[in-house]
Formats: sequence, structure tokens, C-alpha cells
Amino acid sequence: MTEACVGERSYPASRLRRLRRHGFLRELVRETRLAPADLIYPVFVLDGSGRRELVASMPGVERRSIDLLIEHARAAAELGIPALALFPVIDPALKSAAAAEAWNPDGLVPRAVQALKSALPQLGVITDVALDPYTSHGQDGLIDDVGYVQNDLTVSALVRQAVCHARAGADVVAPSDMMDGRIGAIRKALEREGLVNTAILAYSAKYASAFYGPFRDAVGSAASLGGAGKHSYQMDCANGDEALHEVALDLAEGADMVMIKPGLPYLDIVRRVKKRFGVPTFVYQVSGEYAMLKAAAQNGWLDERAVVLETLLACRRAGADGILSYFALDAARYLSG
Repeated sequence: MTEACVGERSYPASRLRRLRRHGFLRELVRETRLAPADLIYPVFVLDGSGRRELVASMPGVERRSIDLLIEHARAAAELGIPALALFPVIDPALKSAAAAEAWNPDGLVPRAVQALKSALPQLGVITDVALDPYTSHGQDGLIDDVGYVQNDLTVSALVRQAVCHARAGADVVAPSDMMDGRIGAIRKALEREGLVNTAILAYSAKYASAFYGPFRDAVGSAASLGGAGKHSYQMDCANGDEALHEVALDLAEGADMVMIKPGLPYLDIVRRVKKRFGVPTFVYQVSGEYAMLKAAAQNGWLDERAVVLETLLACRRAGADGILSYFALDAARYLSG
């Protein structure tokens, strides 16, 4: 409805509550819809067999070994969730300053990708391209003598990691590091290797947020990071115009899809990106958002089902085509029930 139409129709000729009276009318005029097909499920994988570990700061979330992850992923696929995003929990003995385990073809992520694609070929597999699970210092890149993350050296490492994942069968590689120029370098490498159908989901506007704490606990990078931050490469939480610049650069370099992270506190950015570029736009409802809602629900302060669906719907209303959420499995059950 345009502003002119609103101005021309006044009460009582226009009673907006008429279309809210009955459930069938509310359903018919609903502007935004949420379905399991809009969700991507982030999962944590660890090495070994028959292993599962609770993530204390994310109630209901577990780290799983590949064998158990496959069965968990099967449940997601059966609920209509089209893809999962894979995050590794790396043995501390394999971490190093150079993060070389990140592109080990026999490493945890390539083996998990191969197992998932073999067992569930119809389920999309998205891999995280970043070095923080593999570095002994917990940063997303290679650091110099004073701890500053070196951009171009890190990009070279990320290229090797992305190619390794694509060779293993990843459908989508998702660089989440926020280094300058990494999308172009990865796209060129994928083309050069003949991996032309591997899509890139760029974390184009990833903010240096305080909402990532539980995730860092889950992948084991919090202890390595110590008290250090990531403000020298992730975006300043105060900036919006800069996000549009980042998205434009990533698209020009070859990104197929773009991501805004975190979710609810940055839905204004989602709206601006979608309106400006009209490209597939995703949002990540991050670990801190999950933990807050879970804690409130467990204390009886909020109705978990209601707030989960409301927050996910808000992401869709803002313009998100897809949502990464740790609630994906529960939300799909709610929507299918």
C-alpha cells in the first residue's frame, strides 16, 4: 500500500483490524513467510567416533563426531532444511601459528564433507573458510611479531583452505575472515582448479560483535584468543555505509551470496544490502543470540517457540533469503507441526 493510498483512505472507510479478525484472513494477507527451506543449520564437528560433547554456553547444542553428525544431519534433511554449515573443533595438538592443518586434505573438515555428501548427497554442505579454529593464537589469520593479522599472507592461506574444501566436495565455501581481497583470490583459484561450480557465500559484513562468545567456546578458540579482540579486521559495530562498500567489493570479486553477521542487532544492514544490491542475502543468528533466548526460555521468561519463530521471521522480513540459526532444527519442527 502506497503512502498516497493510505492518505486517501481514512477511518472508518479503512479499518485495518478487519483483516486481523480471523486466522484465515491473517494467513491470506501475510506479507512474509518462513519455511524450513529458508534455514541453514550450523553444526560443530569433532574428531573420533561415537563422541558428543555439550556446549555449556549453548544449551541444547552439541559437538559431534562425524558418525553421529551424519545421523543428526539426516534429521535436518528430513525436516526440509536444505543445507548445513560445518564448523570444526580442532585438536589443540594440531593448531599452529601457521594454521597448516586448515588445508590438510585428510583433515577433519574434508573428511566430514566427504562423509556427509556420501550419506546425504541432497543436503547442501557449506564450509567455514577461516583460520581461527586452526591457529594457536585464535586469530582468523596469520600474525606478525606484534600480533597484527597480516592480510595478504592470510589470503594465501585461505585460498589453500577453500580449494581443499571444494576438492572434498563442499557445495559452498564461506569465507568468514574479513580479509581484504580474499573473495577475488578464492574465486580465481577455484576457476583455475576447475572447481567452477563451487559457490562462494561471503561474510561480507561481519561485525566485531560481543555476541560471538558462545561460538568461540564451542570451537575452542576462546582459550587461544585469550583477551585479544578482532577489531582490526572485523567491522566496527557503529558503521553501516561501510557494509555496503564491503558487499560491493565482494560481489565485484566473485561472491555468489553475501552474509551479514550477527542477526537481530544488524537487520538494518540486511535491509540496506538487499534493497541496494538485490542479490542472495543471508544473515547469521549467532551464538549469543541463541544463548540469550535459550536462557530466557529456560527461566520461564519467554515462550521459546514463539520468540524463535518471531526472530527468524524478522530476519526474513528485513530481506534475508536464508538464515543460519542454531534453532534451525527446532524451528523446522515447529513449522512442520
